Amino acid sequence: MQKAPFRWAILVALMAAAPSRTVADAPRFEDVVLAQINFAREHPEDYARQLRSLRPDDAQSATADEPDALPEAIAFLDRQRPLQPLHPDPRLAAAAMDHVVAQGPSGAVGHGQFSRRLQARLLGAGLAGEDIDYGEHTPDQVVRRLIVDAGVPNRGHRSNIFGRGFELSGVSCGPHRVYGAMCVIDFAGAMVARDQ
Repeated sequence: MQKAPFRWAILVALMAAAPSRTVADAPRFEDVVLAQINFAREHPEDYARQLRSLRPDDAQSATADEPDALPEAIAFLDRQRPLQPLHPDPRLAAAAMDHVVAQGPSGAVGHGQFSRRLQARLLGAGLAGEDIDYGEHTPDQVVRRLIVDAGVPNRGHRSNIFGRGFELSGVSCGPHRVYGAMCVIDFAGAMVARDQ
């Protein structure tokens, strides 16, 4: 827990490096998304504090039509034990990018053939999951919306972010014809490399 202020400083520096950047113009957008996910995993109580201090406009955008979602997310984070960070994996990022390339221009939504996309990039993953956000244009908005997970009864996006069995992640974001932006985050546990 003594490293939390140092990690917080790193996260703030990452966020300050591109406070107004969008999916369309931020070459390191994905790195910031993963850094914020890892911060929430490693320091859930600090992330809960961050949610408590949201401005009303930001809180409203995170909760959509479910006002109880934000306090429920904060209570979850207060109970959540710290987890190991997710390591970036280029194969998962490529599988996520395949989906961005397929959906962005068409304006489609949903997970499509998730397992098929993974199989195209890897032989297999013992455990895998995927989060997709449509419409948010900054890394903090993407991560906040997925953790609060308003409108998702089983809180599946949050469950993936705090999945104990996940060790790796790949993030790819880009433009979306209908929502303006989309961000795909693929998660996996142990991976088996595909034979060349």
